[in-house]
Amino acid sequence: MDEPINLVLFSGTDDKLQAAAVLTAGAAALGKPVNLFLQYWALDAFRRERIDRDHGLAPEAGAEGRGHVEALRIAGQASWAETLRQAKDLGAVDIQACSLSMDLLGLEESDLDPLVDGVEGVTAFYLNAGEGQVVFI
Repeated sequence: MDEPINLVLFSGTDDKLQAAAVLTAGAAALGKPVNLFLQYWALDAFRRERIDRDHGLAPEAGAEGRGHVEALRIAGQASWAETLRQAKDLGAVDIQACSLSMDLLGLEESDLDPLVDGVEGVTAFYLNAGEGQVVFI
């Protein structure tokens, strides 16, 4: 079996979440397993009641970046959450919330959107990562 692609998502801005979703969908389409590990502000974006909200963009995007993102949305680009749903339909995509971040944010597993498969610690993430690449976003 191919070693998984492992993405650690720390940032909760829509542009970074979209980038992670596109990378995930691409890997899933090629048959590569993908592990997503949600920490801090990325995890916060996966709250059941917040997943469809505007999470802003990284500061370097500026007004021009906001305009480009809005144009893509109007043209019908899927949201990052929808792209992740599609990726899960394509292949082996496992999305886990960081247990430490859950504690920090005062979250229970029931607070999370069904996209999230469970909660695990850093050690479990590294064990599941195997020899696969780890990308930090």
